[in-house]
Amino acid sequence: MYARHTGGTFILRIEDTDAERSQPELIDAIRDNLRWLGLDWDEEYLQSDRFDLYRAAAERFLEQGLAYRCDCSQEAVKARAEARGESGGYDGFCRDRNVGPGDGVVVRFRTPDTGVIAWDDLIRGHVEFDNSVLEDFVIVRSSGVPMFHVANAYDDLDMGITHVVRGEDLVNTVPRVLLLRQALGATDQPVFAHLPLIVNEKRQKLSKRRDDVSVGDYAARGFLPEAMRNYLLTLGWGPKDDIEIRPIAEFVEQFELSDINKAPAFFDIKKLEHFNATYIRALDSESFLQASKPYRGDIPDELFTELAPGIQQRLVRLDEIPSLVDWLVGDAPEPSDADWQKVMTKPGVAEVLDLVIERLATSDWTPETLESVVLGVGSELDAKSQLPVRLALTGRRAGLPLFEPLASLDRAVVMARLSAARARL
Repeated sequence: MYARHTGGTFILRIEDTDAERSQPELIDAIRDNLRWLGLDWDEEYLQSDRFDLYRAAAERFLEQGLAYRCDCSQEAVKARAEARGESGGYDGFCRDRNVGPGDGVVVRFRTPDTGVIAWDDLIRGHVEFDNSVLEDFVIVRSSGVPMFHVANAYDDLDMGITHVVRGEDLVNTVPRVLLLRQALGATDQPVFAHLPLIVNEKRQKLSKRRDDVSVGDYAARGFLPEAMRNYLLTLGWGPKDDIEIRPIAEFVEQFELSDINKAPAFFDIKKLEHFNATYIRALDSESFLQASKPYRGDIPDELFTELAPGIQQRLVRLDEIPSLVDWLVGDAPEPSDADWQKVMTKPGVAEVLDLVIERLATSDWTPETLESVVLGVGSELDAKSQLPVRLALTGRRAGLPLFEPLASLDRAVVMARLSAARARL
């Protein structure tokens, strides 16, 4: 949003320095989800294609005395920390040991013992860390693979990055990147904007183990990309006129990073569903028919097209389509016990079904006649008639207007379902 607002260049940088967490299918998912959301990028880089550049930078640090090799195992680091009465942290053990290359040897950056590293974050304000509390951190693993800190510092400088926009959980990595950037010869800093985290209804950070966090899951559940993108924009930021549902171009015009809130943003699924329902209703008929195709099941295209206007107005998500039309193909769903008790045990229901069955056996089979018969029975017996007939035929208490789709069913199917409900009574 900010790149489009300022006419800048939006770079998608895949930070795949951790091989175990950077499988090709996961990288493809990032691209696919961004494309689904309608978020395009101008340039793309994979850090795994640039490892030689980062290793060369690390070698220069070694030559300049800004880094050193370390052969301490994680167990040894932990044991020394426990002996000091601390929970963890590297103690600079190998700073002056002149460790040479070899198996199990990493390269660590030598952090300054004094001074502070600071920056002015557009969202978090002034942030600073004492260098004395920063441990000498690894920049090249024992496998020879560079760590993302050195990769990011190098790439920010090499690519002319002006703004780094990311989650606030990465604030504590900035001092390392800035120290490495200085070591690379930079005299300036990019602008950092650390976004508030997204939390669930319990105000807990969204978790893959506990919450729905994959964009792909929302696509599969029938959320429109325009609605999802629009809603995501309102998490931690909002337009000054408080009109939250609007074209993306209007958001681009208003967007400023400095307007983002510091507080965590609550992911409200109900609000997202409201956005989605609004966008579904706004689709033109052809767009709705196209968007609904993956969710129609076996319902014939001609019948769905006929019922589409009523379906479109009732949807919150596209994956709700089967619950509106599944009774028209195959067997109707069984009513829930709660619905059956609430509707079918009322006084007069048996008499209603008896009379509806009798009259539908010989009536004309048009929406108008079906409506006249069912409602006429209700008036004659002074009882609710449409609701028990709906539950018997569709398995549900609510849905599309009943009589137009009902006319598409074979008379024998309708009579069999009504008779089955009457027999259950």
